[in-house]
Amino acid sequence: MLIKSYLKSFFASEGCEVRIASARAGNVIGGGDWAKDRIIPDCVKAWSQDQTVQLRNPFSTRPWQHVLEALRGYLTLASNLYVDHKLHGEPFNFGPKNSQNKSVINLVKLMKKYWIKVSWKVKKDNKKLYESKLLKLDSTKARKKLKWEPILNFEETVQMTSTWYKNFYTNKKSNIFKFSERQIKDYIKKYNKSY
Repeated sequence: MLIKSYLKSFFASEGCEVRIASARAGNVIGGGDWAKDRIIPDCVKAWSQDQTVQLRNPFSTRPWQHVLEALRGYLTLASNLYVDHKLHGEPFNFGPKNSQNKSVINLVKLMKKYWIKVSWKVKKDNKKLYESKLLKLDSTKARKKLKWEPILNFEETVQMTSTWYKNFYTNKKSNIFKFSERQIKDYIKKYNKSY
């Protein structure tokens, strides 16, 4: 509503060349995220120090996706917005199909496959912090209007994320730029094969 009001107030005239759309992504994961109180950064910091992570809500499900999927969605939206003025003011979601949502416990179990240091236990007292048990994101509009589809499955997403952090912590951060570059190039190759 806020974005719609802003558009109508400042960018609604016939000759206006500014085009705006709003976009949001599912639970984005991937290397280089150091934000506080997020599952992956909190876990990898602990695991890098041989600590066991306490999971508050192991069976909460989320629409996990790799950051490169979200970025491709945003770039796809921007390029479509440039050529199709009808998209001006439209909202879009980018994420996996709801049937592909996975739980927190699925996430950490799969991370363990790629990084041996991964360990956890379920936190008993989690009454202090409310968290939604189920998050969903409907990306149907992005699929139909923008022809955007995720190209990574859950395992590929977790593998890329796990190996990035494992590489960061085990190789003394020396080659992380090149490693990141290689992941991006691999993602682009996979995209080119799928389209």
